[in-house]
Amino acid sequence: MTERLYYRDAYQREFAAAVLSCQPAGDRWEVVLDRTAFYPEGGGQNPDTGTLGQARVLDTQERGDQVVHTTDRPLEPGAQVAGRIDWPQRFSRMQHHTGEHLLSGTLHRLYGVDNVGFHMGHDAVTLDLSAELDAAQLERAEQLVNEAIWQDLPVRAWWPEPEELDRLEYRSKRKLTGAVRIVQAAGVDSCACCGTHVSSTGQVGMVKILHFQRYKGGVRLWILCGDRALADYRRKNADIYRLSELFSAKPQELAPAAQRLLEEQEHLKQQLAAAQRQLWALRAAGIPEGTPLALSFEEGLDPAQLRRLCLAFCERAGLAAVFSGGPQGWKYAVGSAQRDVRELGKRLNQRFAGRGGGQKELVQGTLAASRRELEAFFREEAGE
Repeated sequence: MTERLYYRDAYQREFAAAVLSCQPAGDRWEVVLDRTAFYPEGGGQNPDTGTLGQARVLDTQERGDQVVHTTDRPLEPGAQVAGRIDWPQRFSRMQHHTGEHLLSGTLHRLYGVDNVGFHMGHDAVTLDLSAELDAAQLERAEQLVNEAIWQDLPVRAWWPEPEELDRLEYRSKRKLTGAVRIVQAAGVDSCACCGTHVSSTGQVGMVKILHFQRYKGGVRLWILCGDRALADYRRKNADIYRLSELFSAKPQELAPAAQRLLEEQEHLKQQLAAAQRQLWALRAAGIPEGTPLALSFEEGLDPAQLRRLCLAFCERAGLAAVFSGGPQGWKYAVGSAQRDVRELGKRLNQRFAGRGGGQKELVQGTLAASRRELEAFFREEAGE
């Protein structure tokens, strides 16, 4: 059985322990100690990493009454070893786990919703709620949570005796039996939890809801707390002022400036499309009526532009094929107003390892071939 030092003191960063066992696991080793401050993955909280002597701890998992440390090198059974957890990482997770409790408890108190899912991800913590909430409701909860943080209320984690537990009101995702660990933030939340937490709400720093969306009949929130919330603010603040320079607009005027730019861009796209249609109509008019094949190799056309140019050529030629790209990869459009080109498209793809399809009057896709090979293929198809 491994003694769990993180329950006695979540702030313990270093410890000494005896190596009980060390077993190979692929190119790693699984180490069991008589005592540890490394928190194993569980309750939505990620596992601690750090060092045991010269070995790097890459993962920490709970197996029965033991805590198993995955290391990058072996340790000698029976030896004494110095352990050190990655404290900045652990403290950040303590901030986020406690912040999640504060937010979940506040949302439950205000709106009766339950936390049905919690995960500490790479970009943010996700929190799944049992019912839908709107932006105003979430903003109200966020405000109250941060006011509780500013009050620096005590956070207590303990195993109540059965009689005391029976008198407590606390949140839990499921019915619990036996010893139950309670984490309580005075006046804000009381919850059954096995994770590590800060000792007062002020150490959470802040709780920020980044985003939310409907999810499985409820709502999913993305939140950040403490150090990661500050880092996120710094990145976004830098981006805002960079955009402010690019748009020549004050930060608070960026949204209208971006809207104007989008409208101008759409107007220019429409003008370009109109100019292209005129150009392609002129090019098509230069093709003699009844020409068997109109074959063209262009630069920088997207699939929609290829389609429009090909259809313009189809009005004058029995078969039209337009390509954009190069020998390493062409986008194509093949069409005809006189024949079904779907079978032709299949032969084209088979010959040149292409992909694509379409309707009887026009097919589109991609392929790889030389220009000479394509010219020969279509001359044969057009009977030239």
